[in-house]
Amino acid sequence: MDDHHLTPTPPTILEYYHDTSKLQSKASLLSSFLGEDGRHVLILDCTIFHPQGGGQPSDTGFITDVSSSSSFKFVVQDVRLKNGIVYHYGVFEKVAEDLEGGVEVVLSVDESRRKLNSKLHSGGHLLDVCMQKVGLSHLGPSKGYHFPDGPYVEYKGTVPQAELQSKQKELELEANNLISKGGKASLLMFIHMKNSGLCGGSLPDYIPKGSNPRIVKLGEFPGCPCGGTHVSDISELGNMKVTQMRTKKGVTKVYYNISSC
Repeated sequence: MDDHHLTPTPPTILEYYHDTSKLQSKASLLSSFLGEDGRHVLILDCTIFHPQGGGQPSDTGFITDVSSSSSFKFVVQDVRLKNGIVYHYGVFEKVAEDLEGGVEVVLSVDESRRKLNSKLHSGGHLLDVCMQKVGLSHLGPSKGYHFPDGPYVEYKGTVPQAELQSKQKELELEANNLISKGGKASLLMFIHMKNSGLCGGSLPDYIPKGSNPRIVKLGEFPGCPCGGTHVSDISELGNMKVTQMRTKKGVTKVYYNISSC
């Protein structure tokens, strides 16, 4: 089935956006086709699969039909979001003879990968809070790389390397102190001005005025706009290790890991 270019495809409903703990759901198949890289692609009306983005890798898992015999099984290897549409890339372990649009399917997300990604991503947010607490609030907006092969958060601005070395242990202690206390992670969506208050009085310049961005808050601390997946409570992070802090060419990077990862 390869008619995705002939009729407009509506934006995918992002179910993970409202419930990051949901690991199984149902959806309707809109189209199935062969991608440019030789893998098959499925487009659905809605999805719980988080696409790669925001410094976070995509979910993996599988998609089957709703029948008990499962006439097909699609292994999801990669997920991407393009112009509001989510593309599920992968291979068929079991192929249906005639896979048509409108078929109801079951989505199953790999639980261990989702939890790992959520912990690493949430750990980056927690470091943002701790950087404020240890006196590094003058550094600019952060962006992170929350992949298992070496997660880090980077900030605009530099700090003398000697000062960073003295702050590293303090930062780690502060993070683990907050983890031990715990605190609910909340997903909030309000109008732009309300969100400004949730984020400490201002939103990043890239957030359009009048928009309704999704805000993530850890405990009682100021939140930030984010579309990723997160733990439900800070205590789920277990233990954080700040492995390195360095500053170079106007950027300060903080490398970290989570022991339970």
